[in-house]
Amino acid sequence: MTGDEGQPRPRRLSTWTTRRWLRAGVAASLVVLTLLGATGAWVLGRTASISSNIVDVRSPALTTSYRLESALLNQETGIRGYGLTGTTQFLSPYRQGVTDERTHTAQLAKLLHSDRAALADLKAVQDAINVWHARIAEPIASSPAGNPSPLAAQRAAEGKAAFDTVRKAMTGQQGRLRADRLRARDDLTATTNLRNWVFTAIAGIIVLLAALVFEGLRRGITDPLAQLGRDARTIASGDFDHPITPTGPADLRHLSGEIDFMRRRLVRELAFTEEARLRLDAQAADLQRSNAELEQFAYVASHDLQEPLRKVSSFTQLLQRRYGGQLDAKADQYIDYAVDGANRMQILINDLLTFSRVGRVHHELQDVDLDETLERTLSALSVGIEEAGAVITHDPLPTLAADPTQMGMLWQNLIGNAVKFRRPGTAPHIHVTADREEAMWRFTVTDDGIGIAPEFAEKVFVIFQRLHTKDAYSGSGIGLAMCKKIVEFHGGTIAIDSDYRDGTRITFTLAPEPLQNPGPSTLPEVTRADVARTP
Repeated sequence: MTGDEGQPRPRRLSTWTTRRWLRAGVAASLVVLTLLGATGAWVLGRTASISSNIVDVRSPALTTSYRLESALLNQETGIRGYGLTGTTQFLSPYRQGVTDERTHTAQLAKLLHSDRAALADLKAVQDAINVWHARIAEPIASSPAGNPSPLAAQRAAEGKAAFDTVRKAMTGQQGRLRADRLRARDDLTATTNLRNWVFTAIAGIIVLLAALVFEGLRRGITDPLAQLGRDARTIASGDFDHPITPTGPADLRHLSGEIDFMRRRLVRELAFTEEARLRLDAQAADLQRSNAELEQFAYVASHDLQEPLRKVSSFTQLLQRRYGGQLDAKADQYIDYAVDGANRMQILINDLLTFSRVGRVHHELQDVDLDETLERTLSALSVGIEEAGAVITHDPLPTLAADPTQMGMLWQNLIGNAVKFRRPGTAPHIHVTADREEAMWRFTVTDDGIGIAPEFAEKVFVIFQRLHTKDAYSGSGIGLAMCKKIVEFHGGTIAIDSDYRDGTRITFTLAPEPLQNPGPSTLPEVTRADVARTP
């Protein structure tokens, strides 16, 4: 069919989604399988019913009928022998036959309770047996023993006719039972054949359904997803202008359209990003150059500040020694201020240099035994520890890949702070622990000193932040900031345990292998001559 301009009209795409196709397919398959299952169950039930009828009813009934006939023959033989001879031994088979007759008759009545025709045949047999018993068997059995019974001779013809009637009834019964069993066998054979055909059909239909399901999945899901994957790989290889072809059910076509929209959006974003990247590269180069210049300036400036500070400190100390006590008290106080300020400025500059070198100058990572490092630190701090009477204990510490110099600085600052910030008049007790927590080691340094208020738990790690005046506790306020920088350089974190109130507890983590392993510093060696040449 063509349009107004003679062009073929586009094929109308289905609006069914994958879920709808799957629901319809599963529902149809369930209906077909339910019908097949019901048919198979009926055939199996029918086969079982016929088999049960043959095994439990027809064959036992025919066998019991033969046994009944045998019991009747025993009765007839015993009565005839007793009637002709009067010998009581002939009554034994008769009486046993009567007992067997009653048993077999009851069994037949039970087996054939639902078959009216068979029960009618059984009644005819019983009636014939009763007539023979009443007219022949019982009168002869009641005759005196020892002499032939006169009734045997008198009713010989009648007895023969009566027992022939019994035989005829038995023959009719057995004929019907054989015919019924034969019909049941024929039904069983026909039902078995039907069962075989039904299950063959079920197997064929299941195979057909499986083939239809796989074909439907291939056409509706697998092929569209494979096409989508090929398009995605083509785009991922760098051909961002490659369009995505929508195929398959409505939801997969919608997904393909969304991905294609995302592709077009990414093409636009990439163009914008590339332009921004070029600008950022230029800015990053400028920033890197600026940072390098600032680092050089800080390094040179800190070195150059040492010389005038040394001069100021030396001359003020010389002034203090030579003219101390010769001037008035104000002059001596001013000289003391100058000496103290120069010394503190030197300490600050040295601490600042040490802080800036963390991660830049000391960067050689090796296996460090923290037990040995802590012992060396305690030896270096032995004078202060002895003066404070400090008791320092520690758990076994691990061996980690770290910078040995920085680990020494870390222990020195933490143990030194714990000793320095002790309670007045009390010997400090300091304990160091180490525990493994998954991929990290967690360390704690616990003391019973003056403690840190929770509101200052973050502030103490900021460089040059002090919680006390220099008159109360000496120092530049750079120690914990340096500890934080060292710990973070080794891939860990450090914090104050705010829940501990009996002093200060500092916890920090270290990785067995540092998360960052910077190479040697690329900062060139800067000399005073270089600065002199700088315009």
